[in-house]
Amino acid sequence: MSNLLFTPWKLRSVVLRNRIIVAPMCQYSTPDGVARDWHMVHLGSRAVGGAGMVMVEASAVSPEGRISPDDLGIWNDAQSAALRPIVSFIQAQGAVAAIQIAHAGRKASTAAPFYGGAPIPPDDERGWQPIGASPLPFSPQHTVPAEMSVKDMERVRDDFVAAAERAHAAGFSVLELHMAHGYLLHSFLSPISNHRQDRYGGSLENRLRFPLEVAQAVRAVWPEELPLWTRISATDWVPGGWDSEQSVALATELKKIGVDVIDCSSGGMTPDAQIPAGPGFQVPFAERIRRELQIPTVAVGLITEPMQAEQILVTGQADAVALARELLRNPYWPLQAAHALGVDWSWPPQYDRAKPSR
Repeated sequence: MSNLLFTPWKLRSVVLRNRIIVAPMCQYSTPDGVARDWHMVHLGSRAVGGAGMVMVEASAVSPEGRISPDDLGIWNDAQSAALRPIVSFIQAQGAVAAIQIAHAGRKASTAAPFYGGAPIPPDDERGWQPIGASPLPFSPQHTVPAEMSVKDMERVRDDFVAAAERAHAAGFSVLELHMAHGYLLHSFLSPISNHRQDRYGGSLENRLRFPLEVAQAVRAVWPEELPLWTRISATDWVPGGWDSEQSVALATELKKIGVDVIDCSSGGMTPDAQIPAGPGFQVPFAERIRRELQIPTVAVGLITEPMQAEQILVTGQADAVALARELLRNPYWPLQAAHALGVDWSWPPQYDRAKPSR
């Protein structure tokens, strides 16, 4: 039986012990953007559970870039410092520590999902004014975002750069730019949310411009020896929106800049998109970009079974798999997957007495 899922993966100077990624999953569990005990236990347990890489949730590059008032942040040094012991613990368990940096754009200023998820208006004490590519709200209930000026874009670009520098100071080995799920950088890419009349709107080349400027600026400060990833929504699942063809064009330019991996998700642009969700439904997007551009990709989306994950890799559809909800349900999925695939995989010595016998 093959065991590509448990084969090391080298990216620049970083080596992952296997091809299982803990996808970034927002926890909405800090009132000031500073990681605390919840993040240590949540992230640390998945490193103990055997994942090759543990990616910290979308971390806001500025206060206005939060999805909710309770989002994790990396816009100040206190937030960076609070992440250092978590990074250290992840690394001590043999996993690679990664972080996704993000700006929520027009989807900012909402309550956490477990508080109802409703938009919070700017005049509420916990709300603020969202910004976006164009003054088009995500839904009729959301606040109309303020259209960004070129100065606003320069400020946000610099916020991403500063966040990257703080991520490096915290000890992360992999950085991911969030260009997916309808958030700020995706909102520049999609013709659904970008109706600008300047050099940042209209043609595909123009819609790519600002996200690529951010990526280029971040790559310039992120150490050469460390990998830079980008998460994209490969399609909006909406006619006339962002699609797989445009994603190939984006990935082509990202590769030129020095992005090492394309993390292929989808959706998030509109609340009423018809998404045909099913096991592995997003895998073809990762496969196409990998095949056409010869760039490593990560597949994500309803990947739940060890043989399913192994098949994705063995058939060349992606270089790694990212799991989200399955790893919320079971932090020790990688250890159990190794057993299911017949791989002799070391368990933490504290847990070794529980290791299944063959």
